[in-house]
Amino acid sequence: MTIGNHRPSQLVIDQSAIYDNIAAEKARLKSGTELFQVVKANGYGHGITQVARTAERAGASGFCVAILDEALTLRAAGFNEPILVLGITEPKYADLMASHHISATVGSVEWLESAASFLQTGHHLAVHLGLDTGMGRLGFQQPEELSVAVNYLETHPQFDFEGIFTHFATADSADTDYFKIQVARWQAFMAVLPKRPRYVHVSNSATSLWHEVCNGNMIRFGVAAYGLNPSGTELKEPYKLKPAMSLTSQLVFVKQLPKGYSVSYGATYTATEDEWVGTLPIGYADGYERRLQGFHVLVDGQLCEIIGRICMDQLMIRLPQKYAVGTKVTLVGADHGQSITLQDVADYCGTIHYEIACGFTARLPRVYVN
Repeated sequence: MTIGNHRPSQLVIDQSAIYDNIAAEKARLKSGTELFQVVKANGYGHGITQVARTAERAGASGFCVAILDEALTLRAAGFNEPILVLGITEPKYADLMASHHISATVGSVEWLESAASFLQTGHHLAVHLGLDTGMGRLGFQQPEELSVAVNYLETHPQFDFEGIFTHFATADSADTDYFKIQVARWQAFMAVLPKRPRYVHVSNSATSLWHEVCNGNMIRFGVAAYGLNPSGTELKEPYKLKPAMSLTSQLVFVKQLPKGYSVSYGATYTATEDEWVGTLPIGYADGYERRLQGFHVLVDGQLCEIIGRICMDQLMIRLPQKYAVGTKVTLVGADHGQSITLQDVADYCGTIHYEIACGFTARLPRVYVN
């Protein structure tokens, strides 16, 4: 997608916020516990390579991604730290992963058997065995299956048994019943493990923030690095997270809309009196959701309602007075003591802030500050 560098809508990423969030979490970790920064989905919309560089400076010793191409992007950018692909990669790419020293998630012996046939002589693939303790997504489901996989790895030296992990489904919930069930299943898996690999990890952001006793010797630090509370508003974070992402634009057209005139597709909004209306060059093609009609933005510290349907490339707002073309508009972030958070946007849309942050498209330029 073409980046919109020649219009005034942009995502502003505060690198110091990311740095501080990671540094604060590292300060809480027990000695010897490593932090791998999760930079999947283009760094949760913040920019994969830029976030990785900030995380590297803040003390992250490795990275987690969702797909192989993200790992290859990091390698191409010059990152030499360990990289774990959290999703299942097709076995036919085993040698590509091995040649780039990228670690694979494995959830079945069948995957190992297939991958072995693609590994060239002398190449070794690092693997992390994924355990399904209750997420229901991927991984070995029974300790007996794990034992078979470990035995296979012991007799096939082309694989390096580098790690073992699971993922908690409710670590961000005040109700810990299901979390405790998963912990018990994890312990049952670990009981059949004759020797622990280099990395033993169960903690995403939520687990590390609220269940740090489970951390193992590595955590997968994700959404909290970007300053977002994994629980939304259900649990209070143990330290203040600093949001890194703002979304700003400018007024590109301002007019007085006469009483009785309507705005946008479907004429879903009609002025009940003469009103000042501003147009912004941003829309749902940029990931600013169409369902945000009726929400608000900030102009000069004042909340201004989005009126009419949000278009693919533009949206309209009701202004309290006439403002000049070029006036800054804040869609996410702070302005004159007022703020709109990604959580606010997510709440209005009936979703989670993860989806909003990841949904901003490549057409929005990412501008890095601090």
